[in-house]
Amino acid sequence: QVQLVESGGGLVQAGGSLRLSCAASGSIFSINAMGWYRQAPGKQRELVAAITTGGSTNYADSVKGRFTISRDNAKNTVYLQMNSLKPEDTAAYYCHADGTYYPDRPWERWGQGTQVTVSS
Repeated sequence: QVQLVESGGGLVQAGGSLRLSCAASGSIFSINAMGWYRQAPGKQRELVAAITTGGSTNYADSVKGRFTISRDNAKNTVYLQMNSLKPEDTAAYYCHADGTYYPDRPWERWGQGTQVTVSS
């Protein structure tokens, strides 16, 4: 089984920064895309940013220029650096990853979520 463990959420003032981390562990043969989603109360979960094994990235328009996603393939870890945070960034942030078990059985996992609260 693969597990995703997140860390780094918290309370920050508007304009501040936070860095989220998500480490994958378990019977990992390969990991494909890793990413971050968020869900605010009363809203649907939305993609924030994603990154492929090769480093290609995709961002929500609302975070472009403020958030940066990166990954360390050797550590099976993905990061989300969040700068210039706004109150509307307040949400539970979830790590997501997919990959394969040996030799080719696919898996998909969500992290438990970490709360990010931005005060005005």
